[in-house]
Amino acid sequence: MDTKELLKKIRLLEIKTKGLTKHIFSGEYHSAFKGRGMTFSEVRDYHFGDEVRTIDWNVTARFNEPYVKVFDEERELTVMLIIDVSGSENFGWENKTKKDLALELAAVLSFSAISNNDKVGAIFVSDKVEKYIAPGKGKKHSLIILRELIEIQPQNKGTDLNEALKFFRNTQKKRSIAFVISDFMDDNNFMEGLKVSRRKHDMVALRLVDEAEKELPSMGIVQMFNAETGATTWVNTSSQKAKEIHAQNFKEFDTKLAKEFQKSGIDYTTITTDEDFIKPLVKLFQNR
Repeated sequence: MDTKELLKKIRLLEIKTKGLTKHIFSGEYHSAFKGRGMTFSEVRDYHFGDEVRTIDWNVTARFNEPYVKVFDEERELTVMLIIDVSGSENFGWENKTKKDLALELAAVLSFSAISNNDKVGAIFVSDKVEKYIAPGKGKKHSLIILRELIEIQPQNKGTDLNEALKFFRNTQKKRSIAFVISDFMDDNNFMEGLKVSRRKHDMVALRLVDEAEKELPSMGIVQMFNAETGATTWVNTSSQKAKEIHAQNFKEFDTKLAKEFQKSGIDYTTITTDEDFIKPLVKLFQNR
C-alpha cells in the first residue's frame, strides 16, 4: 500500500469512527473506565458523617478544629490495545476480515481514550510480540497506532497471546486498561496469562468471529487453508454432516471460552465481521 492509499484509508477510518466516538462512546467509555487513583485536592472543615480516616491531624492540631482532606478522582488512564495479528486474523468470508474489524475497534477505542485525555498504546502479537507502541496522548499518536496496524506484515503466523501479556505486564507498571482483541484461537494457556494480568490491570476481551466460522457456507468441495500452520484440507461445504460438525465444533469452543472468561472474571464480548460492532461494545461498557 503506497503512502497516498494509506493516508486515504486512515482518513476514512477517522471519519467513520469520529461520530461514534463523540456521540456514543465518550459517555459510555467515561462511565465504564473510571480513574482508579485519588489525588489530594484541598482541606476543608469537618462535617458530620465524614470518615475519621480523612481527618488531616496536622491542620487540625494547628487550628484546634477538625479538618479533613479532600481527594479528587485521578481521571487519567492508560489504555493498551493488545491486538492479535496472526494468520487467522486475515480470515473473512464477505467484504470484511477480522483484521479489518480489529482496525475499526482500535480506532474507536483509541479515539475514545484521547478524547478523554487518556494515554493509549498498542502491542501487536502473533506467536511473538511483533510491535510495541508505548502509550502516548493526542490524535497524532492514535493515528500512528492505526497506521502501524494497517501496514504491519507479521514475521510469524502463529498465535501465542501469552507473549503479549507477559510483555504487557513487564512494560506497564501502573494499573492500565487492556483490550485484548483476538479470535482467541490459541492453543496456549492464554487464560492463565489473562488471570495473572488481571491481578493488577483491568482486562477486557473482545473476541472477533467471522460468520463462516459459525455456519459453513455452501460452496461445494473447496480447499481450506490454515493461515497459521500452512496446512490445507479439502472439505465438502455442501455436505449436511460437514455443516453439522463445523457448527458443533464452533458451539463447543464458544461455550467453553465464555465459561472460562466468566470464571476468570474477565469482561468479554463477541463481535462478528458481518454485524455492527456498536451494540455489543456499548452493552459491554454499560454492564461494567
